[in-house]
Amino acid sequence: MPKKFIITLLLLFCLSNSANAQFGFSHEIGAIVGPVAFQSDYGERHDLKTNLGNTGYGIGIIHYLNFSYRAECNCYTPETYFNDHFKLRSELSYNKTNLKHYGQWVDPSRTSLVADQLRAMRGSTAVTNIGMQLEFFPFSVREFTSTIGSLAPFISLGGQFSFYDPKAWSELGPLNTPISTPIKYMNATTNQGGTVWSIVSSVGCRYKLTELSDLMLDMRLQYYFSNWVDGLNPDPTRYPENRANDWNVWLNFGYIYYLN
Repeated sequence: MPKKFIITLLLLFCLSNSANAQFGFSHEIGAIVGPVAFQSDYGERHDLKTNLGNTGYGIGIIHYLNFSYRAECNCYTPETYFNDHFKLRSELSYNKTNLKHYGQWVDPSRTSLVADQLRAMRGSTAVTNIGMQLEFFPFSVREFTSTIGSLAPFISLGGQFSFYDPKAWSELGPLNTPISTPIKYMNATTNQGGTVWSIVSSVGCRYKLTELSDLMLDMRLQYYFSNWVDGLNPDPTRYPENRANDWNVWLNFGYIYYLN
């Protein structure tokens, strides 16, 4: 595990415990899992087959600071708008997606060398994320917490630090040769991992399952500040259709438990 990752994880853990000791917040823990649609330089922009085909999976563990409740005294905190409508979410997650080209340029009716090269290109990317989001609940957190069977919609915004590990190859042979690689992708691929920051935003809803547990569903968009996360990065000045950085959409299903 990378040294920076361990340091970041320990820092988040220490900050969380420090906040609990000083201000009396309560904690929630949970797990998430769901499909991830990775939007990259593989495939055709705005193509349904690309969006459905380049789909992988994601898993994660999550932690919340609940500002409306104090675990050490089994009581509510002083009522303020912030305490009753916001939670701070920390997350450690992992997602992986296998990638290939879809769309009109790889249609079976195309018989050119470039079409054959595109059809033979393969890739994957595995991303480990750690970060925080501030979740806003438009309705009262206190009322939701005390009512089994209730719903609590939310939106969130935050940032994450990611470690990505891309792979790119061709079934025609080594990349960056005239036989295997379209000119567009010549010397524009990498199998070198790296780190990147990202912005994360989501919209979702919680369902109050029991007194101490919730079910959660949310749809997340994560935008990376790099175009190398998928292992491809054609020259954006010559190929403006590939100028956008990589991003993904993740549908999360989660279970959350309240620590008393």
